[in-house]
Amino acid sequence: MHPHPAHSRPLKPLPELYTGLALAVAAVALWAAWLGWDQVRDVQPDGGTTGPYEPWQVIGLVLTLLLPVCWAAYKRLLVGPVLGVAAGLTVAAFYDWSDDASGLFVIGVGMIAVGSLIGTAVVVAVVNGLAENRRRRSHAVSH
Repeated sequence: MHPHPAHSRPLKPLPELYTGLALAVAAVALWAAWLGWDQVRDVQPDGGTTGPYEPWQVIGLVLTLLLPVCWAAYKRLLVGPVLGVAAGLTVAAFYDWSDDASGLFVIGVGMIAVGSLIGTAVVVAVVNGLAENRRRRSHAVSH
């Protein structure tokens, strides 16, 4: 039997903290790289506006954050990635959108906070679950 089953494994506070901080910084930097430079809304033929971000920019941001989140989850770091990504994206969105005079940007920032928290938690849970299954299978084969 595995010495520390996944459900009773103690958290590793320092690695979780460092991972969370690193991913928060990464999320802010990646937001700036993918979205921060695009501040112009596109005017449609009917006079409506869209943007300022294109779908490929948001997809790029998500995919580049996915790699370190998956790596952390595979390494059994669970809390740091979730809180780090959510905090980083929330701070970046707040900074980027806070010049909105209507104050409605707060709703968008809240949606980023909740969505990134839930989305990252799901990714971490799935990757960690798959990794634990793989570890159990390889442990069973070796014994």
